[in-house]
Amino acid sequence: MAEVQGPSKLPVVVQKPTPYTFDLGLLMAEDPNPLLISSKDNLEDDLAATARDGAQALLNQLLSTCPIQSTPSGVLLSLPEISTRLPREKPLPPPKAQTTWEKFAAKKGIKGKTAEQKKKMVYDDNTGEWVPKWGYKGANKAGENDWIVEVDPRKEAERKEGTERQGDGRRERKEKVRRNERMQRANERKSRKNGGK
Repeated sequence: MAEVQGPSKLPVVVQKPTPYTFDLGLLMAEDPNPLLISSKDNLEDDLAATARDGAQALLNQLLSTCPIQSTPSGVLLSLPEISTRLPREKPLPPPKAQTTWEKFAAKKGIKGKTAEQKKKMVYDDNTGEWVPKWGYKGANKAGENDWIVEVDPRKEAERKEGTERQGDGRRERKEKVRRNERMQRANERKSRKNGGK
């Protein structure tokens, strides 16, 4: 019965005439030695052996120089800072020239809207623009200037004599403002009566 032998183990220590240079931050090993190719038939095997030696040398360097920690999520190896500067594929873009508005705004001290101011805006699907939630051209005035509206018989029966549907939205808004002001004054009177507590 013939004994089957497994593949022979490759050496863990890699010896080269000129040593590798490493950049562990990039996980890079640079081999300055010339590539040895035994024959054209064995090209793939020679390249695989050279790549394997480089990977083994990199792992040896990582395990011998980098700090290793054991954590609940596993074993962590901390890499050092990158030391090799990689070239850019394209040159840095030139700085953008200021537009006429940006020059004017910088000169006059005009600043863009803050996040707080942007919170007061809402997107209007009909116009495709951002409009304020209330105030001049606000979203709370939607439907006030519609030239055709659906008639609600209940509201029509309750309508005051001499008023039209056209001003209902505006009247309701104004009435809400007056009601809020009355409630505010009543609350202030109550707080003064109770001694400002």
